[in-house]
Amino acid sequence: MVEQQQLAGTLTLSQQTTDQIHSLISLSHQIKPFSSKWKTIRHKLDQILSIFTSLPPDFHLSGHPMTSLSDTLQFIQQTTSSCTTLAHKCLEHSYTGKLLMQSDLDIIISKFDNFVNTLTEFVTADEFSLRASHAIVVSRPGVSASRDDIKFYVNDLLCRFKIGTIEMKKQALVTFNEVSQEDEKYVKIGMEIDGFVNVLLKFLGVKDVGVQEEALKAVAVICGFECYKSVLVGMGVVGLLVRGLESGSELGKELSARCLMKCTAGCDNVWAVSACGGVGVLLKICESGCDGDGGGGELVGLACGVLRNLVGVDEIRRFVIDEGAVELCVKLVRSKNECSQISAMEFLQVLASGNEFVKSLIVNEGGIRVLVRVVDPKSSYSSKAREKSMRALMVLCSDSVGYMNSLKNYGFMDHILYLLHNGEVSVQESALTAASWLSTTSDEFKKAMGDAGYIAELVRFLDAKSFEAREIAAETLLRLLTVPRNQKRFVQTDQNVNLLLQMIDPEEGNSGNRKVLLSIIMSLTFCHEGRKKILSSGYLKNIEKLAEDQVLDAKKIIRNLSSSRIRSMIRGIWHS
Repeated sequence: MVEQQQLAGTLTLSQQTTDQIHSLISLSHQIKPFSSKWKTIRHKLDQILSIFTSLPPDFHLSGHPMTSLSDTLQFIQQTTSSCTTLAHKCLEHSYTGKLLMQSDLDIIISKFDNFVNTLTEFVTADEFSLRASHAIVVSRPGVSASRDDIKFYVNDLLCRFKIGTIEMKKQALVTFNEVSQEDEKYVKIGMEIDGFVNVLLKFLGVKDVGVQEEALKAVAVICGFECYKSVLVGMGVVGLLVRGLESGSELGKELSARCLMKCTAGCDNVWAVSACGGVGVLLKICESGCDGDGGGGELVGLACGVLRNLVGVDEIRRFVIDEGAVELCVKLVRSKNECSQISAMEFLQVLASGNEFVKSLIVNEGGIRVLVRVVDPKSSYSSKAREKSMRALMVLCSDSVGYMNSLKNYGFMDHILYLLHNGEVSVQESALTAASWLSTTSDEFKKAMGDAGYIAELVRFLDAKSFEAREIAAETLLRLLTVPRNQKRFVQTDQNVNLLLQMIDPEEGNSGNRKVLLSIIMSLTFCHEGRKKILSSGYLKNIEKLAEDQVLDAKKIIRNLSSSRIRSMIRGIWHS
């Protein structure tokens, strides 16, 4: 009785789908724009109708799960309805842009193509009946296996994908994921086999959670290959992944988001996500992370990551901003989950980059205060979060005197100075970069940095193990010493001048950051106390040796010092 009801329902669905397709084909003949696209759509619809007519009367008795066929028919109906909507827009010329319409039609074509492959598998698989108790298990090829052996093995897995029981399908997927992690040849060979990807994508829509999750793991591996992304997108994977974000298991949602991140890297395939309603779904996930309990942080972080890829397109950037993305991100920075915090800061940084309007929105939402609080050594944020916050603040506050003053008022300079002295190595490096950035802003900030004690910390970094740290410290110190007040402060410590001169080793050749160090020494020759300390230093011979070797900057320093001596002698004679 149940089977008869199931059959009746499927037959009704089939008839409804057939009528819907006939109506769409008739409508498409009236459309003039994008004629080649609509010709392709008609061809796909004709193929679907042809397969319907080839189904045997007793198809339901062949061992196929009727729910799979019913689900496929429902998906075809949904896609046909969407396509009918596009058809009316083309007829009425009411679409918003040609590129977007072309993208929408390409997605529809890929979905219909997927349906053709799925229905074909229903028919061809009718000839087989595989049961676990009778299945011959093919041994996994060894490390030195030939290409033919690997292909035979992958083909065997494909057979299990197609006609095995649910448990066999799941086990075959687990096996494929294992061998794919060990050797990428399994992925490449699988992609060459007809129908392999179709079956994997079909698994994304099944009801069994285990099969869904294992299929997503396989798709995530394939998405990692740049050359296969467009293949998957062309076959409709984006729509399936967006559906997984909405209704999958927790792991399924995370895997779907990871796949979308890979597919959209470099702003490729962005419109496909938008066309499938993915932007709104991603924003809802981000909103769910603002409830304060810190749950779902991994998924929220991934959703922010996908959105970060998408906002490279101006239209999508404007949409997410209009939908409150800035407010969401500022709230997520305050959340208890580190993954959410970091992803939100990275997203804010991308949104703010080169966009003064967005910067003002972030500031109005309290973004500067929130980000500075992350940098505060007294807060409980992780080192990684502090690093991300510093980078975001540098993007947000650049080129604005008002924002820079807010930074200063919120204690940012004090926090950076503390982290330079006490932070972990990675945090110290980020703090050093932030200090370098502060020194490029204005003379007022340079004076404030000198007064706060930055000079001593920068001198300490001149002898750091990392060449990059030494270089940044030297360049930052050079900028600070363009201010006379800082020159006087620098030379008050006797060992500072000696250290600089000692670092200028003539035997090392033109290596390291010698040019910057010479520039620093040059700046000190314009300061009376600086000249005295240089002239009295036992390491002045290093500069003299470089001058003898015709190093231009060293010659200039000696010339400045000599002029100073002559002036002193003249003053002495005049006053005697």
